[in-house]
Amino acid sequence: MKTLKHLFERNQAWASEIKERDPDFFSQLSMQQSPEYLWIGCSDSRVPANQIVNLPPGEVFVHRNIANLVVHTDLNCLSVIQFAVDVLKVKHIVVCGHYGCGGITAAMENTEHGLIDNWLRHVKDVGRFNADMLSGLDNAEKHDLLCELNVREQVINVCNTTIVRDAWKKGIELAVHGWVYSIEDGILKDLDTCITSKEQLIETTRNA
Repeated sequence: MKTLKHLFERNQAWASEIKERDPDFFSQLSMQQSPEYLWIGCSDSRVPANQIVNLPPGEVFVHRNIANLVVHTDLNCLSVIQFAVDVLKVKHIVVCGHYGCGGITAAMENTEHGLIDNWLRHVKDVGRFNADMLSGLDNAEKHDLLCELNVREQVINVCNTTIVRDAWKKGIELAVHGWVYSIEDGILKDLDTCITSKEQLIETTRNA
């Protein structure tokens, strides 16, 4: 049976290097986590949340899935959001997509991919809602814009959860952000979709 021994060896080397630099690192990390940020991102292996924003372990609570979707029937995602807001008391929820997303590419194709097509239907819906904006673009431009539009849609979905609405109703300080990451240069782009209240959510959806 393959035991992936090389990964255990890399783990040992990594842990030793960390302890050499900071002997108290793991003892401090093992205490209660108190991150200010919930990151909802794509499962793509090239988009590691902590590294992108240059924060150490313990600073970012992370949920990832294909194409960084927030679906109101997804109890996994909703449970993460509730734990982050109600227990960890995060102050910021970041929905971060990325250019070159395979999920977006698959959603744009007219071929069948199997079970994943049911999940990507949500991305296809975003494309359908914004068909006028996407028409006339070449494939690369359409892909990049759909990545951005998908993030904006998921920001709205986060804001419409009972969890976030209840937090705002209680006067809790909570902001929801929409970002896109470029794998080609490592730079984040703010989509200017920061929403901090129910009133701002209503205004944002009215102007959409």
